Amino acid sequence: MFALTVRKIWVIKRKIGENMTNREIVGQWDGRKEKANMAEYNKHKTIVIGHKNPDTDSICSAICYANLKRILTGQDYVPGRAGHVNEETQFVLKYFGVQAPELIEHVKTEVRDIDIRQTKGVKRNISLKKAWNTMQDANVVTLPAVTEDGILEGLITVGDIAQSYMNVYDSSILSKANTQYSNIVETLEGHLVIGSEENYFNEGKVLIAAANPDMMEYYISKNDLVILGNRYESQLCAIEMEAACIIVCEGAAVSMTIKKLAQERGCTVITTPYDTYTAARLINQSMPISYFMKTENLITFEETDVIDEIKEVMASKRHRDFPILDKNGKYMGMISRRNLLGARGKSLIMVDHNEKTQAVDGIENARILEIIDHHRLGTIETMSPVFFRNQPLGCTATIIYQMYQEAGVKVEKEIAGLLCSAIISDTLLFRSPTCTQVDKKAALELAEIAGIDAETYAMEMFAAASNLKTKSDEEIFYQDFKRFTAGKVSFGVGQISSLNEQELEQLQERLQPYLKKVHEMHPDVNMIFFMLTNILTESTLLLCEGSGAEAMIRETFHMEESKENKGSVELPGVVSRKKQLIPAIVMALQE
Repeated sequence: MFALTVRKIWVIKRKIGENMTNREIVGQWDGRKEKANMAEYNKHKTIVIGHKNPDTDSICSAICYANLKRILTGQDYVPGRAGHVNEETQFVLKYFGVQAPELIEHVKTEVRDIDIRQTKGVKRNISLKKAWNTMQDANVVTLPAVTEDGILEGLITVGDIAQSYMNVYDSSILSKANTQYSNIVETLEGHLVIGSEENYFNEGKVLIAAANPDMMEYYISKNDLVILGNRYESQLCAIEMEAACIIVCEGAAVSMTIKKLAQERGCTVITTPYDTYTAARLINQSMPISYFMKTENLITFEETDVIDEIKEVMASKRHRDFPILDKNGKYMGMISRRNLLGARGKSLIMVDHNEKTQAVDGIENARILEIIDHHRLGTIETMSPVFFRNQPLGCTATIIYQMYQEAGVKVEKEIAGLLCSAIISDTLLFRSPTCTQVDKKAALELAEIAGIDAETYAMEMFAAASNLKTKSDEEIFYQDFKRFTAGKVSFGVGQISSLNEQELEQLQERLQPYLKKVHEMHPDVNMIFFMLTNILTESTLLLCEGSGAEAMIRETFHMEESKENKGSVELPGVVSRKKQLIPAIVMALQE
């Protein structure tokens, strides 16, 4: 536990509570320290995430690898997803009672990823003097005024306070500012003799009773505040002239007669150790900050705002500090342009992909720590060395299962079920040419741990994935769509696998014209393909769109031109996008 010396406790008492016991001080200090540590902990969590349009392998591998990293390190690793959870994956997650990962729309650096200064909010009615002292103690130049519920009401700066001192105000400024008597007592380090600190001085002017009592009656008006000395006659005159308040200087005692009369007339009586000159100089410092603070057109940011988007706003304004609000609009803290200098991107582990085009938006801003994948090497770039594990296996989940075994970590039933499901999905129950004996062996071992029959379970899982009737063309197309680059050519490949031949025929009728629409919407993509894969027959009907797309495929796979099936090619024995189709297309484009 963090140790506090007597000296430190004394300093803290001055700042957070002079009336607190040492035990309370230590408890509060440890609470603040714990809160700060928790904020730092949350800020540096690592997201484990798969590719866009995630499939079962992408989702399940993210969940299982995040679990493994938490067990091995004790740190905060959370699974994420870069898109919608398809029907197959929904079936898997529901079957094993596992919650879907959080949707991560982007990994751009946000306000919550940087150090937010925990400047404590103050009440709008505190005095200028108290605000100034608070700024000095906290070493800040801006204070936020917040409600009891944490809603931001305004901002007061050192410049605002300095301006309040330098401007020339008339003698009624104290009442115009609606100054509470508690502020006056605090500012003058005084003592309330008669009256209530909760009341306000909101009428009249401030006067110094320098003249003799005979003259006072000519310049004292009803509801004025009068600063005076210990002369009984002056005090009596001020009360009889219906002054709202008298301030007795130099610590002078107030007689019982004056107290009684003040009580009867509703006159507040305050004593202060200061002389009249000092009291007069200080009293304007008792005005509430609400009279001077900025309340309109406040420039605020939310914790989810992207750093790149707020830089321009901050640069265009002369403000030094900017308030940060949470998603509910409540005040969290302050940031300045200096805070942006130390901005660190989100920590990320990529699973089941290493292509920039397939990665979650904002990947270029993230700190990539690891990549676990089974695909070809793609276009991702990193700022520093990373742990990279890529194996020629049928599924990323197989690699992660190996990593559990290598680390000696027990695979729980739910984890086994997710990993097994991913392997079955990616290998089409061991029918895909991407499937290796390592994949099959891993899947069968995991099936036993999960308590399922691999073949029976696979049929149920594939059947769940074939429920496409209620989906739109867009939803079906982007369910499992990936973009690739070969040289200067950009192309995209989507895939749907089904046990139902009739369903695949219906999908062809729907998707063939939709490919043309997608190509028109994305002119930067040269060719678009879509695989309608029949799991039972182990074949694929490939839909083609783009200049020379169909001809290239027919030439690559040695298929004759067909007058009947324009825009599509039958590919017997082709079921794998990764191992059979993509390498063939890349080789053809590079020739």
